[in-house]
Amino acid sequence: MEKGYIQIYTGNGKGKTTAAFGLAVRALMSGKNVFVGQFVKDMEYNETKLQEYFDRITIRQLGRGCFLDRAPTAEDAEAARAGLKECCYAMSSGVYDVVILDEITIALRFGLFAVSDVVDALNAKAPGTEVVLTGRYAPQELIDMADLVTDMVEVKHYYNAGVLSRDGIDH
Repeated sequence: MEKGYIQIYTGNGKGKTTAAFGLAVRALMSGKNVFVGQFVKDMEYNETKLQEYFDRITIRQLGRGCFLDRAPTAEDAEAARAGLKECCYAMSSGVYDVVILDEITIALRFGLFAVSDVVDALNAKAPGTEVVLTGRYAPQELIDMADLVTDMVEVKHYYNAGVLSRDGIDH
């Protein structure tokens, strides 16, 4: 690719990470190298098993877990900052054709690092590297910087009817 664009998948609807991993599979199938940095997440999800099938994908979990039942700690912020540094290298190195920053906007929402840190990392990316940012609450500064923004809107979700996360479908 001559020019890599910046994409954002945001909003309160389901499918942001799924869309990003779909793009990753498409890139892998065309011979591209992919790096995925998962912020906040710290457990193995089915999508992390892609590494068992493709040697051109690197998936790094950069968080210490979600914040549904606890407030982020200094250790969470430290892990997130180290993760952003690793992602910055992946974006700027020219080694990866696609870099996905999964749930990075959640890390921003919880103040684990500043929007300006992400802007600086994006400005340092290699010209041919495509970058995808996912997560709710994408800040306007990143939306303005992006070339493509998809806002996933929840119209209806079976979770509200008591259906929990299903293996192979929701995680």
